[in-house]
Amino acid sequence: MMKILRIDMGTLRVTEVDAEKYQRLGGRALTSRIVHDEVPPTAHPLGPYNKLIFANGLLTGSGASSTDRYSIGAKSPLTGGIKESNAGGISGLKLGRLGIRALIFEGVREDFKIIYISKDKISFDDASPILGKDLSEATKWLREKYGKNIAVWLIGVAGEQKMNLAAIAGQDKEGYPTRFNGRGGLGAVAGSKGIKAIVLDDSGIDRSKPKDKDRFRQAMKQYHTWLMETPGTAKIFPELGTSALVRTTNSLGALPTRNFSTGSFEKYEQISGETLRETIIERSGEGSPTHACMPGCIIRCSNVFVDKAGKRVTSPLEYENIGLLGSNLGIGNLDDIAEINRLCNEYGIDTIETGGALGVLMSQNIISFGDVGGVIQALQEIKKGGFLGKIIGGGAEIVGKLYGAYRVPTVKGQSMPAYDPRAIKGLGVTYSTSPMGADHTAGQTVRAQIDHHSPIGQVKTSLEAQETAPIFDSTGLCFFSGGAIAGRWDLVADLITAYTGMQFSGEQLLQLGKETLRIEHEFNRMAGFTKAHDRLPEYFYHEINEASQTVFDVPQDEVEAIGVEGYGRSHHR
Repeated sequence: MMKILRIDMGTLRVTEVDAEKYQRLGGRALTSRIVHDEVPPTAHPLGPYNKLIFANGLLTGSGASSTDRYSIGAKSPLTGGIKESNAGGISGLKLGRLGIRALIFEGVREDFKIIYISKDKISFDDASPILGKDLSEATKWLREKYGKNIAVWLIGVAGEQKMNLAAIAGQDKEGYPTRFNGRGGLGAVAGSKGIKAIVLDDSGIDRSKPKDKDRFRQAMKQYHTWLMETPGTAKIFPELGTSALVRTTNSLGALPTRNFSTGSFEKYEQISGETLRETIIERSGEGSPTHACMPGCIIRCSNVFVDKAGKRVTSPLEYENIGLLGSNLGIGNLDDIAEINRLCNEYGIDTIETGGALGVLMSQNIISFGDVGGVIQALQEIKKGGFLGKIIGGGAEIVGKLYGAYRVPTVKGQSMPAYDPRAIKGLGVTYSTSPMGADHTAGQTVRAQIDHHSPIGQVKTSLEAQETAPIFDSTGLCFFSGGAIAGRWDLVADLITAYTGMQFSGEQLLQLGKETLRIEHEFNRMAGFTKAHDRLPEYFYHEINEASQTVFDVPQDEVEAIGVEGYGRSHHR
């Protein structure tokens, strides 16, 4: 059985938790269950009673493609509710190889520590040498000190300052700290607990093996076949990654432009996935138009963007970053977006929340739309801890309140991802009702076969997406495998059963998704959330998105039926 370790950062005491009642849970199902069971709903997110949980998925380390993702959970300082943020890379895999399903951090401390975990020991080392450093420099120092066989989690200067948009960075398979648990300000929670870095060293540990090798091999073969037969995972993602969505959303009128004032950008072709791919190939050098963030991934949706000399600038340049740091700021040049993205990565900040905050700032004429130099200067204030940096660090909602802005694209305090909800209305429902706040991965509907401009059927579509999202987040499966396995949950159950030895069925996985969503809503209700929080900002209901010629008009009573007061209390049980 995988271990669960409880680490009190106040006393630096480590204890092993009885993992029996949690053994069928992984990832988000586990982080949300522990937050629900152990964190007082009204606790201050940066206080001693909040918990920060790192948990890998049930399939972590299995060798099946795209199954090494992990979750980090806590009560969010940004939303005030429950939070789970999911990422790829190799850090979750290394934790699993150490025989650990989850780390539960509690307590607070003033100074910062590096938590080193190997098969033989756990130590707490002084983090002073890497405080204030860019993440690439800090990671290089950690790899020099602890060896190349490690993986890390760490926070940047924003997390040290406990800013609302602070992220936690994980490591890709090449050793770069580029896989982010960005949403919800979890880097600030780590900062409050004095966690600067977690170093995972699996030296001397053999790779884990499935309990039933033949059954697992057969299930994995079928899974990989479906991945290679599905257009999204066989062709679109490997060629263009998530940036393939730029043309899609622009054509729908959903590409956020100049603080979500409209949904199409006149320079969209210059920042499209096709242009991104052509640019990387043409420049060659250290660039790669396709890249796997974890070993053995067939989908390879990531990329490495390079400058004109072929030198690495940032990785990955994702759709969300292109939308929020590009069109949303009136910036139509990939080199400029990549440099802004690089700074966000180095400072350890969520690109979505940063883009949302900067968009609101620009709408108030503090910086002009399209002013790349102004954006870079503002971001540098985050590292310096300057006044404007502190304001941006509070997130879009704080920026809006301080500058008296009316159009602030947030729900439950969290910035919207790069989809205008007036043009993709299923996502508008997800933004409104998800326990996570505005979060596309909590219930993505952009690829649903539905008229995105019509209000009809959007609640049902969002609900189905929200109930299945925790399955991906809890098993370690990448959401991008969904095109191949959605509705084929018995195969996923087969993989888990063969790998872990615990019996699972497809129906049990569906129930796991629903139960996870139920306890998340329950926590938020106890934290004070009501149906009044399950709404988009007012202007989305009456200001027409000129690109799509729509407003958000899904009936509010239908929306509320699957929200914090409605979910789990009727037929959704």
